Amino acid sequence: MTIIKSLLGKTPEFGENCFLAETATVIGDVILGNDCSIWYGAVLRGDVNSIRIGNNSNVQDNAVIHATYQKWPTNIGNNVTIAHGAVVHGCNIHDNVMIGINAVVLDDVLIESNSIVAAGSVVSKGTRIESGAVYGGIPARKIKDVSTELLEGEIKRIAKAYKMYSGWYK
Repeated sequence: MTIIKSLLGKTPEFGENCFLAETATVIGDVILGNDCSIWYGAVLRGDVNSIRIGNNSNVQDNAVIHATYQKWPTNIGNNVTIAHGAVVHGCNIHDNVMIGINAVVLDDVLIESNSIVAAGSVVSKGTRIESGAVYGGIPARKIKDVSTELLEGEIKRIAKAYKMYSGWYK
């Protein structure tokens, strides 16, 4: 059964048609939009600051979303994929973004729309990823621009696919 826990007077809120896996954990000041999916082992811990997630975003297995006490909330836009094992902490992620498997996004990072953080990358504190860029490595640096094929064939395709996958579990 999904762990949904109120903390410090804040209770998680969920939009319409969200899927929460039985082993997901959502705590405190967390608000999800419509058609989101939170997968097995994922943790969204809104204890020290807020977590906001837009519509049609997915947080895959064993990902962790947290924030920074009295400094940086975590804001995630629409059609965002947080892939398996990723850690997203105290940052702002705009629409149509893909955070790759086991990537780490640290405090005070801004990721603009239509961008990708490659699998295994570490985005250092305070980094700004401009719209339409692919960043990768440790620390993450710009690798290339997002092509139409990447935007449509990866970022948007995966967000759409996870909406479909979540329907299989409802």
